[in-house]
Amino acid sequence: MNLYTNAGYILAAAEEMSPRLFDLDMQLLHDALLTLIAVIALFFFASYFFFNPAREFLRKRQEKIKSELEEAKENLDHARALKSEYEQKLHDIDKEAESILSEARRKALDSEAATIAKAKEEASGIIARAGVEAELEKKRVADDVKKEMISVASAIAGKVIGQNMDTEVQSKLVEDTLKEIGDSTWQS
Repeated sequence: MNLYTNAGYILAAAEEMSPRLFDLDMQLLHDALLTLIAVIALFFFASYFFFNPAREFLRKRQEKIKSELEEAKENLDHARALKSEYEQKLHDIDKEAESILSEARRKALDSEAATIAKAKEEASGIIARAGVEAELEKKRVADDVKKEMISVASAIAGKVIGQNMDTEVQSKLVEDTLKEIGDSTWQS
């Protein structure tokens, strides 16, 4: 067999095959069926070992995100409640501070009024005592002046009248002299 005969067979076989593009024969169907079975088996294998764990991972992640969102919402609601509670407490504290300050102001004013009243009372007591003391001092001075005038008048009367006058007459003369001079003259 030579080269031409081999080439002839090949050429003949090529001519025979060239007119048909798609030939359904048993081998092609067998190969297609085996390929289909392999793809389905590969799909189930991949689904079992790769897709199911990936789906499970995604499902768990979705649940985790959902629970975190719910927890965040609860925390936000709790934070809002705490905020409103603290704002209310601050408002109440402001009111309480204002009432404490007004009470302190009222007590200070009452204390001031009591102190002023006490000071006025003490001042009027001091003035009254000073008036009493002045009156007593005035009487004491008046008595001293009276005694001095009596002794001066007695000395003068004694010289003028001499020895024949008794003490009753002498006292009467002193009192008449004082009346003549007047109380206002020797008291001022």
